[in-house]
Amino acid sequence: MDKTLVVMAAGMGSRYGGNKQIDGMGPHNEALMLYSIYDAVKAGFTKVVFIIKHSFEAQFKAQIGDLVAKKVHVEYAYQELTDLPEGCTVPAERTKPLGTVQALLSAKELIHEPFAVINADDYYGVPGYGIMVEHLGKLAPEKQACMVGYYLKNTVSENGHVTRGVCKTDEHNHLVSVTETYKIKPFPDGTIRDTENDENGVILDPDALVSMNFFGFTPWLLQEAEKYFVKFMKSLSPDEMKAEYVLPVLVDQLMHEEGLKVDMLKTDAVWFGVTYKEDKPYVQAELKKMHDAGVYPSHLF
Repeated sequence: MDKTLVVMAAGMGSRYGGNKQIDGMGPHNEALMLYSIYDAVKAGFTKVVFIIKHSFEAQFKAQIGDLVAKKVHVEYAYQELTDLPEGCTVPAERTKPLGTVQALLSAKELIHEPFAVINADDYYGVPGYGIMVEHLGKLAPEKQACMVGYYLKNTVSENGHVTRGVCKTDEHNHLVSVTETYKIKPFPDGTIRDTENDENGVILDPDALVSMNFFGFTPWLLQEAEKYFVKFMKSLSPDEMKAEYVLPVLVDQLMHEEGLKVDMLKTDAVWFGVTYKEDKPYVQAELKKMHDAGVYPSHLF
């Protein structure tokens, strides 16, 4: 059975201060997403769909896409702010993207098989791809999905706050809820806190499972996502400039309103990523360690 990896690489990188999706991180200037794709292809994924913007298409293909296409089938989707369902509009002055649900919907016509979704600027670790590719083959065609969950303590940044979907599960290891939680950061006393509404922070469980947008879906999800995205767009005020509709929120709604069952796939892998420019040296050092240890070859592609 074919399995597709969808790589969301159209973000603006406003906190990073540049196009972090294609910034060099590895010993030979490899972009971070190349490690994810290497791990995914090795685990058994047979197609990669990149979601990008037209504005950096040529550069992206030269630095990323053409390399990957030597090893696996590659297709492209394009997320643009004005690419909206009929009857939906955004203010002409808005520049902020509409979120990861719109990103995924831009690839709707390219996906006809079970698929996984990842962020381009996150490193998920080798084990997650094997777990995911095995579970994708077990999903029912409708109303079933899966997610690789990470422990909160393994996903924070010392250089600023991050956003995480904090998860709750039941006794059967099914996802019960996802709460999109903004402005999470570690404190000097070793605690991890949500500082969105209180500068002193609300202490969070470091062993709570969180969503890093590493979901496994069937095409059924795309049909439902379009309906819910339209509802989201129609709920916005005419002058809304910042609101986004993100995958954890969609998944939470589908669980409660459509009976979606989401299997939680746990991993103790340490996530890292490049939310901030200051994250880059740490990421570079960690990748070099893995090359030196033989986890990755000298050249990925």
